[in-house]
Amino acid sequence: MNLIRRIGFTAVLVLLAIAAIVWKYQQYLVNPWTRDAQVQAQVITIAPRVTGPIVALNVSDNEKVSVGQPLFQIDPSTYKVALAQAQASLSQAKVAVSEAHEQLSRSQAMNKVDPGAVAKLRIISLQNNVNSANASVQQAQAEVAQAQLNLNFTKVVAPVSGYITNLKMQLGAQVVANKPVVALIDKKTFWIQAFFKETDIQHIHQGSHAVVTLMSYPDTPINGTVTSIGYGINPENPTNSGNLLQNVNPTFEWIRLAQRVPIRIHLDDLPKNVVLRVGTTASVIIEQHESNE
Repeated sequence: MNLIRRIGFTAVLVLLAIAAIVWKYQQYLVNPWTRDAQVQAQVITIAPRVTGPIVALNVSDNEKVSVGQPLFQIDPSTYKVALAQAQASLSQAKVAVSEAHEQLSRSQAMNKVDPGAVAKLRIISLQNNVNSANASVQQAQAEVAQAQLNLNFTKVVAPVSGYITNLKMQLGAQVVANKPVVALIDKKTFWIQAFFKETDIQHIHQGSHAVVTLMSYPDTPINGTVTSIGYGINPENPTNSGNLLQNVNPTFEWIRLAQRVPIRIHLDDLPKNVVLRVGTTASVIIEQHESNE
């Protein structure tokens, strides 16, 4: 009798375990879940517009900065000299315009008093001189504007508010124009990039409710919303090879794995104690509602 009871009790436990597994599996099918997710944000690479040594460094590594805040200063001496030279060239060009106008006006006045005193070809030549002098002034003005821009570019400021990271610059270091020197994470652009199996995306829609759990904050689930679903990933098999024929790797149906599709999730309300860091790991579950079914 005791044996029958033990067998019955064991059978009940097995049935409950099977029911729990089936229920959990059904929940997994309806509410897709993944541990393959990361915190992402727009990273702006700060590159100087001019070349020169750094004479002032206004930030430190991992510092929070505001839009317009000075980051570093490049030695402006060379660019001040270039601006002064451009301004001097502009002054000379303006003097040349004045002289050309004076010669043209004098010749035109002489022709009024004594028609034909100055040849028509001479008048045309003087008019061309005026036009050329005006063009020289415009070119000199452009050079002054460029020199002023270069001088302004020696002061590098934050284009957005965010966090400086991986700062390796030092005072006196030489920076080169258009070569990135520091990364700035835009604090307003954080999102979660979650990768779901292609067999799960049929249950995921734009606007679906998501629950995100960061590995660094396991006890603080965060509500989110699916904002987009990726339309493409890099295929394992290239579309063509050197001989213009498609290269297809052999696959076996019984071990073929589902591809992962990127899902972009916006965090609705970030708790005050949570700090997002690009590249950190997260788990995501998509909770289905009647409106999404």
